[in-house]
Formats: sequence, structure tokens, C-alpha cells
Amino acid sequence: MTSDAAVGPVTAVWPGRPYPLGATWDGQGVNFALFSANAEAVQLCLFNAKGRREVQRIPLTERSHDVWHAYLPEARPGTVYGYRVSGPYQPEAGHRFNPNKLLIDPYARELTGGLRWSDALYGYTIGHRREDLSFDRRESASGMPKCRVIDGAFDWGDEPRVRVPWEDTVIYEMHAGGYTRLHPRVPPALRGSFAGLTTPTVTEHLRRLGVTTLEFLPVHAFIDDRHLVEKGLRNYWGYNTLAFFAPEPRYCATGAAQEFKQLVCTLHHAGFEVLLDVVYNHTAEGNERGPTLSMRGIDNASYYRLEPEQPRYYRDYSGCGNTLNTPHPRVLQLIMDSLRYWVEEMHVDGFRFDLAAAVGREYDHVDWWGGFFDAIGQDPVLSRVKLIAEPWDLGLGGYQTGQFPAGWSEWNDRYRDTVRAWWKGDAGRIGEFALRFTGSRDLFGHHDRRPSASINFVTAHDGFTLRDLVSYNDKHNEANGEDNRDGHSDNLAWNCGVEGPTADPAIRALRARQQRNFIATLLLSQGVPMLLAGDECGRSQQGNNNAYCQDNELCWQDWDPSAEDRQLLEFTRRLIALRRAHPTLRRRTPFRAEVMPGCLHREIWWMTPTGEEMDNAHWEDANARCLGVYLCGAALAERDARGVPSDDANFLLLVNAHHEPVPFRLPGGAERRWLPVVDTAGDDGRSALLLLMGDEQYPLEGRTLVLLRDVGGGA
Repeated sequence: MTSDAAVGPVTAVWPGRPYPLGATWDGQGVNFALFSANAEAVQLCLFNAKGRREVQRIPLTERSHDVWHAYLPEARPGTVYGYRVSGPYQPEAGHRFNPNKLLIDPYARELTGGLRWSDALYGYTIGHRREDLSFDRRESASGMPKCRVIDGAFDWGDEPRVRVPWEDTVIYEMHAGGYTRLHPRVPPALRGSFAGLTTPTVTEHLRRLGVTTLEFLPVHAFIDDRHLVEKGLRNYWGYNTLAFFAPEPRYCATGAAQEFKQLVCTLHHAGFEVLLDVVYNHTAEGNERGPTLSMRGIDNASYYRLEPEQPRYYRDYSGCGNTLNTPHPRVLQLIMDSLRYWVEEMHVDGFRFDLAAAVGREYDHVDWWGGFFDAIGQDPVLSRVKLIAEPWDLGLGGYQTGQFPAGWSEWNDRYRDTVRAWWKGDAGRIGEFALRFTGSRDLFGHHDRRPSASINFVTAHDGFTLRDLVSYNDKHNEANGEDNRDGHSDNLAWNCGVEGPTADPAIRALRARQQRNFIATLLLSQGVPMLLAGDECGRSQQGNNNAYCQDNELCWQDWDPSAEDRQLLEFTRRLIALRRAHPTLRRRTPFRAEVMPGCLHREIWWMTPTGEEMDNAHWEDANARCLGVYLCGAALAERDARGVPSDDANFLLLVNAHHEPVPFRLPGGAERRWLPVVDTAGDDGRSALLLLMGDEQYPLEGRTLVLLRDVGGGA
């Protein structure tokens, strides 16, 4: 809500307080507080309601513990503001102050207006040979977004706080804007917004799909990179953060941060958890040649990691030009305050940390006993929400999959690569496929970490969609304007015989089967499955595996699926429901090796197509592409929330990544009966409801996954 009453000029300026940081409305006035250790002067700049005209500059003369502060009793929610900060312009010493540049408050709760690129946004003169020898005196305010004071009050009513156990979690990675841009039943004014996602037709689709947890790509306010704007493109993914407290304005149909709260409230009422993909490893200001938009002009030497011997340059563990200086207590406070704000004020249920290794670095190395992990681990609020790491960065020693502390789950890229290679038919993958299918204990088995430490995925926003994974061998990123040089080149993809779309019915049928194989593998594996939005409906990006700049139909969710796509959707729904119905398929604890009552031998038992238990020779056979795994649910030592022991059915999974059919001898003897539940060779993924006896041979088709349920017989 904006208010012209708060525009100014104001006549009263009180000392105020150094805490909380940011602009805080207390019901009577607004307290402003900004951290800068190296500044010499700070000015609070007030603008008219639309942010187009600067109406007053107020020097902040109070300074407490490097926080500059003032209280304006006449200010109200809707007040539009920014900062100008003076100090030394000495890039060679790490200082880049320039009072000609309007700066965004790092604690701004809401932004108004967009960023308009020009050379005036830079602290140095563009074109000068060395930015440390030039100083740009042009005003930047006209091209800058502005901060807006908000009233955070919101009536949450009887909103439930959803708490999905990790073992029950099915994550759906989605884009807050692109998901509804093409939806015919979402009002046009709400398409592409947080409000659009609250439309009943959208929440009903998600509910029927069966996912439990919605993970949004970045919704913190971000900017479009200059090089993209000059090519007529936009930053679609949002990994270019400008403000860590403010929702991205382009996703707000009403222009208010309250819209995000309404989204969370609606989703909680519908039974969904809400996770945010957050980017605390870098900001939108880039390297030493980047613009001066916020922290660079507020206190560059405090907020960013600089090269000790040449502080003109930034340490770049993100690949985006800079890295936030998390060892600094005020920078760590910024991150922690932001996280708590989104949990306590916005009611989100957890976070996925982009390039989390960079956030956890103490100077040169990732430190599990460093400030960031200590702060998270002891925090009574944040230690209780879902925490997911992208467990790597681009620095030396940055690959840390499986190494994060207890309480964290991690994206498992080893799972992605192994499952892709397995169904592609690559040799020598059988042993690692078994490890990934059963929860990757080789990676996550330490410190009593459970299968839920592994976030399993086959596709994500970064890379091919599922449809493209089975339709293209190579990336096709020409639309990005980088001559197809961007994006990964080794995708472990297979086009099933021809590159791109085809009318060949045999290839189309094989691609449909491969998609079912991937979805079934993902949802039957131990660990937490993550499904990329649109994969359940066969969404394609035409082979673009780096569509970060494609804010158009290439990336938006398609709500007009073909008959083939609807079959895939129904198959996905059925597999999610099957997982939800059977604890054996989503265990809370790892499998045990000892013999268990009610089981054929043990809780998990691997077998060859002849029905024999696999031995070392079978595991080491590079040509082996077929195996079976018996999953015992009868002795499942899980307990529900009431402490009641819970057992389950026994299952047999048969997996054949070879292109030829393989007859598979079923275990258990003639007295045992097996019921096929899933057979991905079927046109729609369903199998004939036929009972088979132990010792019978199941006709396992090439490139097929089959799940059978034990429906009787002696052990």
C-alpha cells in the first residue's frame, strides 16, 4: 500500500535506534538503520510516491556500532526511499563509495520501479582503462528502483503450519511467474504472479498431482543483466539478487509484498509446504566492472570477499563476479535476518541454498564449523525448517556432495548422472545404480544421516527437461545469443534415434517409455524425490539446456497437453500415490542387512534374471544392465506419529536397461504369488492384473521397469 501522506518533506528527525536494521514502521513512525563501517557520511533520500522525484535528503548523524540511524515520526508505510553514502573512492584499497549513486537498502522489504540500464549506474566512468583511476559523477537515481516502507501486518486467520515429514516429501521445483503465464483459467491480470498461483484451478492441479512441497525458483528481488537486456532477453530464473527481503515486483500483480503472504497462506490451506530457492552466495553487482546498486556503494570492503593482496578484485566462488563476505559478522547477520524474516514473517517452510558451499566458506575453504553453519545449527527457528544445499561452488575444493552437516539435505548430482547413464544403456553402471536407488549411503551414511539427506532428481531448472532428455543428444541454446557455447555439453542424454521432434511412432513410443522409466525410478528410489515442474506433462524447451534468459513460451508451463502428455501425467500421479501409500518405498531409515522375519532372506535382496542372489562377479560385470531388487515391508521398523508399529507389503522391482527383452525368474517358489503393479512397457504405464507364481518367468521387455507386489505365500 502506498501513501502520499508520507512523501515529505519531513520536519522532524529523531535519533532513532541502530536495531532493527532496515526501515521499520512501529505504528507511529519509521526507524531507519543502515550498516556501514567505512562510510564517512550517509544520506537518507526520500522520493514521491511513485519514486520518480527526489524530495528530500536527510543526513544520518547518529552512528552506533557502525550503524547509521534516524527516526522519522512523520513517515508512514508507503514512504519511498534510498541511500547515498560518502567515503573514499579507492578501489585499490577495496573502497568504492560514490554519493552520486542511489543505493538500495539491503534490508528493504519492498521495491518499487524497475532498473533502467545506463552508464550512470556505474561508480566509475565506463570506457576508462582502469576503474580505480576514474570516478563517475553522473546521477543514477532516475534509473534505479526505490525502496518502500511497508506495514507488515497481515491476517493469517486459521492458517495451518504444514509439517511434512522428510520421508513423505515429494518436491516440485517450479517458477513462480512462468507457471501460470499460459493458464487459460487464470484471470489475465493475475497470470505470472503470486496471486495467479492462488487460483483454485492451479492448486487443484497440484493437489491431484500429489506433490507435497513446492520449491520456488528465486523470488527475492533481482535484476535483468545488462547484456541480456541489450539482446532483448530477460533473466528468467532469477539468480541475480538485488534485495534479500523484498519479493520480486514482477511477480506481484498488486505491487505489494502482502501478495506473497496470501500465496503462502493459500498454499498452506491446500496442504502444501513452501520452500524458497535462495541466493546468498553473490549479488547482482557483479565484479569490479559491475554497477553500483547497493552493497558495493554502502561498504564494499565489508560486504564482499576481496583479494587480500589486490582488494580491487573480488574472490569469485559463484561464477557471477563476486561472493558475499559471510565471515563478516554483519554480513552473516544480514543472511540470518533475511532467512528468519521469510520464516517468521512470510511463513515459508524451508530453503534450497544456491551454491551453498560458497556461503559456508571461511576465507579459502568450506568450514563445517564456521560461522554460517554454527548460526543455522543453533538457531531455534531456522534449525527446524527444511534446509537443502546445492552442495558445491566454483572455487577450489568446492564440490562437497555428501559432506554437509546433520540437519541438511543435499542435491544429489551423482543420482542424476547415474540414473541418466543407466537408462541410456551405458556400461558398468549397475553397482552405482543400486547405490543411488537405495539412498546413496556411500555419500550420506555418516553421522546417522537418513535417506532423506539425498534429494534425488533426474532433471532440474538447470539442464534439459525430461522430454528433452529423451529427445536430444546435444544442447540447442542458440536462442540465448551465445552461439550455443553456454550450458553443459555432457548431458548423458539420448534422443532415442533422431534429434528433436519426430512423427516416427516407434521413436515416440520409446521416448514415452523412457520418460516413464525415469519418473518411476525417481519415485521408487529411497531419498527425497524432486520433480521438475512440467515434466509430468512432457514440457519441452526445444533442446535448450540453459534457458535462464528465456522468459517466454519456451519455458512457461504448457496447459494444453496432448493425449500422450496426459497419459504421462496420469502415470506420474499414480506413481506418487503408490509411493505415498507404501512406507517401504519411502523409508525413514536405511535398509538393514540382517535376516528379518516375514522377509525373503533380508530387508533388501538383489538378484540376477535367473533368480540367484547377485555376487561380486555380477556386480563387476560391465555388461550387466538388468537386475532385480526385493524390498521387504513386512518387517519395516517404522512407527507413525502415534508410535504404532507400521508394516507394509513386500515388493519386487525388476529393471532392464538393455534394449533386448530379458525373461526374469520370480523368487519365492511355487507357493508365492506376485501381482504386477507397474510395467513401463505398457502404453500408459499400466500392467495387466495377472497373478504370477514364484519360479515363473516374467517377460521383462527391453528398457523397462516393473514393480510387483507380494500378495501371499509362505516366507
